[in-house]
Amino acid sequence: MRSEGRRRALPAAPLVLVLLAATGCESTPDSRPEPTAAWSTPVARVCAEPGAGPSGAPAGAVTVDPSVTGDVAAKTRNSPPHTTFWLRPGTHRLAADRYAQVVPKTGNVYLGAPGAVLDGRKTNQYAFGGTARDVTLRHLTVQGFVAPHDEGVVNHDSADGWVIEHSTIQNNSGAGLMAGARQRVRANCLRANGQYGMNAYKAGGPLRDLVVEGNEITGNNTDDWERKRPGCGCTGGVKFWSVDGADIRGNWVHDNRGAGLWADTNNNDFRIEENVLEANDGAALIYETSYNAVVRENTIRRNNWVEGRKSADRGDSFPFATVYVSESGGEPRIPARTDRIEIHRNVLEDNWSGITLWENADRFCNSPANTSSGDCTLLVKDTGRCTRPEIATAPLYADCRWRTQRVDIHDNRFVLDKSVVDCAVKCDRMAVLANYGTYPDWSPYQGERVAEAITLEQHNRWHDNVYIGPWKFVAHDPSRVLDSAQWQGAPYRQDAGSTFRARDGG
Repeated sequence: MRSEGRRRALPAAPLVLVLLAATGCESTPDSRPEPTAAWSTPVARVCAEPGAGPSGAPAGAVTVDPSVTGDVAAKTRNSPPHTTFWLRPGTHRLAADRYAQVVPKTGNVYLGAPGAVLDGRKTNQYAFGGTARDVTLRHLTVQGFVAPHDEGVVNHDSADGWVIEHSTIQNNSGAGLMAGARQRVRANCLRANGQYGMNAYKAGGPLRDLVVEGNEITGNNTDDWERKRPGCGCTGGVKFWSVDGADIRGNWVHDNRGAGLWADTNNNDFRIEENVLEANDGAALIYETSYNAVVRENTIRRNNWVEGRKSADRGDSFPFATVYVSESGGEPRIPARTDRIEIHRNVLEDNWSGITLWENADRFCNSPANTSSGDCTLLVKDTGRCTRPEIATAPLYADCRWRTQRVDIHDNRFVLDKSVVDCAVKCDRMAVLANYGTYPDWSPYQGERVAEAITLEQHNRWHDNVYIGPWKFVAHDPSRVLDSAQWQGAPYRQDAGSTFRARDGG
């Protein structure tokens, strides 16, 4: 579970509807109306307005008493599968053993009464574990557990078919929860956990069919793991690893230390829509070494201020983006609901830079520069073939690397006011680029081959967008900083049908 991090080779609780103002009436050159933010974006204010659980035990439910230490674990052991447990109001505790936990049976349901809390007392590592399928957790606060790095508190063992709804999972170490196949995570408050709000990872993957909907995901990575392990790629609001089929919609992902949402290593078929992603220290969204996604109708504002400014302060010329597509693209040979990465009808406002499409020329299967724990692309079964001399010829020349290709960026609204972001330079970039390939010495991707391909040959396209503010554009490599006319002109020919204005109404 490792990520490149950046790039190696270059130095349902109630939903409050926030109606975004419509844009001005200026039209694109082909007389089509410009993209607007006229749709409404739901803000899932779950943490302040949690849904209340049942005040009495449902018929047939087993009642769990907070005055009896370990009562929920003991009654789970002594009850058959498909039992419903109702946790009375109050603070419930497990035995004072680091491995004490609740191990559900298939089909169990855990319901919290108003005020029901399961507290790990900074002693227990896990709250709910085991491999039982189709477990449900509702209206329960889970806090104070101390899961180790890269492990989680709820559904610790990534069992399949779990439903976690209307719960508050907060102030734990590690990840608040893990994910299994067919998991549904709805209307929860995932707050102030030490590493992630959720870590969607299943050993042996892929993890299929995940829904994350209407959650508030805030203040996670309190332990600041990127500082403890620089370049670990192991932080943020939610991290997705090898997930095949995910719907991420209607969430409020904000004020996380690090990235808001990060899909890393052989994810596929994501729909990321109608979320509000704001005020995260790093990128709002990273889609890395992955495939086929739709990113639409999201409101993305005031992200990347902390990490973007750090990058600028250390003199990094890389366009440090708020939406970062890294070695990811559309691939028709991998089944999904789309065969491209389509980023459209989003509003990006006052972030540190915009969208960067990046491909590391030195990162491919079997390269020492591939830091994704030895993983290979989904197109190569025998990864040992990705070496010389075979890698230099078709089809392995293409299939042994994750390619940023078939990315379609259109009908978005990009707004930048540098006085709001408080920056003078380097926060105003839109980019498509790669590094100069150098490593290893047997690489067939040395020189400018990858930079030429990502910029001109891999069907990456911006069009029909609206830009408000002093935007610049980077193509091919960090040294090529362009104005809008150069960006639209030969050889790049990007942003056909787009409009550029210094300010709204200009």
